[in-house]
Amino acid sequence: MRSRRDFFAFAGIAGGALAATSVARAALARLPEPVIETSAATRPPLQPSAGRPYRPVVTLNGWTLPFRMNRGVKEFHLVAEPVVREFAPGFKGNLWGYNGQSPGPTIEVVEGDKVRIFVTNNLPEMTSVHWHGQRLPSGMDGVTGLTQPGIPPGKTFVYEFMARRPGTFMYHPHTDEMVQLAMGMMGFWVTHPREKHPLISEVDRDFCVLLNAFDIDPGSFTPKIMTMLDFNVWAWNSRVFPAIDPLVVRHMDKVRIRIGNLTMTNHPIHLHGHEFLVTGSDGGPTPIGTRTYEVTQDIAVGQMRQIEFLADEEGDWAFHCHKSHHTMNAMGHDVPTMIGVDQSTLAGKINKLIPDYMVMGERGMKEMSEMEMPLPDNTIPMMTGFGPFGALGMGGMFSVVKVRRGQKRDDYSDPGWFKHPPGSVAYEYQGTPPKPIRSHSDH
Repeated sequence: MRSRRDFFAFAGIAGGALAATSVARAALARLPEPVIETSAATRPPLQPSAGRPYRPVVTLNGWTLPFRMNRGVKEFHLVAEPVVREFAPGFKGNLWGYNGQSPGPTIEVVEGDKVRIFVTNNLPEMTSVHWHGQRLPSGMDGVTGLTQPGIPPGKTFVYEFMARRPGTFMYHPHTDEMVQLAMGMMGFWVTHPREKHPLISEVDRDFCVLLNAFDIDPGSFTPKIMTMLDFNVWAWNSRVFPAIDPLVVRHMDKVRIRIGNLTMTNHPIHLHGHEFLVTGSDGGPTPIGTRTYEVTQDIAVGQMRQIEFLADEEGDWAFHCHKSHHTMNAMGHDVPTMIGVDQSTLAGKINKLIPDYMVMGERGMKEMSEMEMPLPDNTIPMMTGFGPFGALGMGGMFSVVKVRRGQKRDDYSDPGWFKHPPGSVAYEYQGTPPKPIRSHSDH
C-alpha cells in the first residue's frame, strides 16, 4: 500500500466540480492523499485511527481505505482508474476499479459519522458513485443525469452525507453501468453501530466478500462487456480459487461474513460443517424472530446478506457457491459430453495432427484436475487447487474456512492443512462389499 502525494495534482478541488453546492467550505482545503494498493493479498484489519472505536472488518483478498479527520468529518479519497487485477498467479485482467484495485477498498465508518468522499475520475469516460443502500440526500445518490452530472475525466467531485444507519452496503457507478460494472468497478461499505445494538452482535472475526464475475477469453486480458450470463471467471473479490485466501478463525470464535452480489445471477452460498444465522440484509439487521439456521443462503443480484456462526467444529471446511459451474475457472460452454465414448483410436489419429491433444471427459471431468495440460497465456486451469489428499477439482467461487484451537485472537495467518485426529478420516473398506439388494418389481 502506498500514497501518491502528487497523484492527480491537476485535479485540485478548486478546479474540479462539486457534487452539490451545499458541501462545507472545509472541503475546499487540500485533497486527502489517495492511498493506492496493488497487492491482491488479504490485508489485516485497519484499526480506527480517530473517532469512535469499532472492531474493523477483514476484506478477503482486499483492504480498508484509510481516512483523515477534518473538523469532525471523516474524509476519504477514491480514485476511479484503470487497474490490473491478479485473479490468480499467472492470470491477470485489465479492469477498471478504485485506488489500484478491483474491487475498490472497503470504506468503514460508524453510525452518525459525517463523511466526505472525494472521487477523482481517471477513466476515459465520465463516471459517478452510487452508495448502494445508504440513506442520504438525493443529490448525493450518484445517479448520473438524475441526481448529478457525471464526473468528467480528470475532474474530482465531492460526496458528503451522514452515515445514518449501521449495516453492510456497496458502492458502484450509476454511469454506463453495463460497461463499468463489467469492468470491475465496485466496493464494500460497512457502517458499524455507534452504541450496543440489540440486533447486532459483537463478533470475533468479521469478513467481507463481494461476488463478481467476468468474461475473459483465455489468452486475453480485458473482459467482454456485452456478456449477460455466460461468464467464465466466477470470483470472490476478483480472485478465483485456489488464489482466494482462506477464512482463518479461532475455535469457538463467533464469525460474521458479509456477502454482496454484483454479478448478473444469484449465488447459493454454502458453508460446510456449521449452521449459520442470516442476521442482516441490505435493509439492516434482521429481526431475531425471523432468523433460522441455514447451511446455504441464496443471494440475488444487487443484494447483501450477513451470516453469523459459532466456529465450534475444528477442521478445514469448504465454503463456496453451490452452482457447480461457479466453482470452475475459465470454463467453456460449448464442449460436447464425451462420457462413455471410447476415444482411444481417435486420440492417436488426432495426435498426428495436433501433438498436444488430450482425451477429455471420457470418464467424467475429475481426471482433468490432475493433468498437466498446456494452457494459453493468461488463464488458469478449469479445475485446480491441491489439498492434503490430492487435487480438489475446484475453482472460481470456493474457499476454505479454517477453524483452529491454537489460532491467536487477531491472527489471520494461514495455519496450513488440518491435522485430523486418528480414526477421523474416511478410509477404504478392505473387506468384500455385500451385493446390493435391487428391486425386482414388474412395474
